[in-house]
Amino acid sequence: MDEVAEDAFRSFVAARSAALLRSAYLLVGDRDRAEDLLQTVLVKTYVRWSRIRDPAAVEGYVRRALVTTATSWWRGRAYRERPVDTVPDRGGVDETDARLEHDAMWQRLLTLPPKQRAVLVLRYYEGMAEAEIAEVLDISRGTVKSHASRGLAALRRQLEEQDAEKGAVTP
Repeated sequence: MDEVAEDAFRSFVAARSAALLRSAYLLVGDRDRAEDLLQTVLVKTYVRWSRIRDPAAVEGYVRRALVTTATSWWRGRAYRERPVDTVPDRGGVDETDARLEHDAMWQRLLTLPPKQRAVLVLRYYEGMAEAEIAEVLDISRGTVKSHASRGLAALRRQLEEQDAEKGAVTP
């Protein structure tokens, strides 16, 4: 296509695309599909632009193409799209951040003394009550509470230090 014809096509699109988009919307009833429809028809029109002899007939040609393309989409929909009651599951959830946090917590737990670590694991990972932990570890309930309190305090300090380091690094 020569520059004059291309400029004429651009002028037509600039002048008439809003009205053509409204027509496309009325044909398909959805903004996104209307944009797709108009784009498809404008590509078809661009390819055939040099064959259109009467400039006054361009809009009629494009509107006719809108109707026929929308009709072919409607007829072919059974082969391309099928509406469903529920949206199928998407790909797996990205659990990278959760896994990294989980691993970091285990690393923090490993820094605790063995009894504190055992109490926290039994209490918060295994869901055991203080009495059960005392029985399993053969210690008193008061010692379970003491180990839990000290272990949690140590973990909090580690997290605070980590946050302070991040705050110092971040501008």
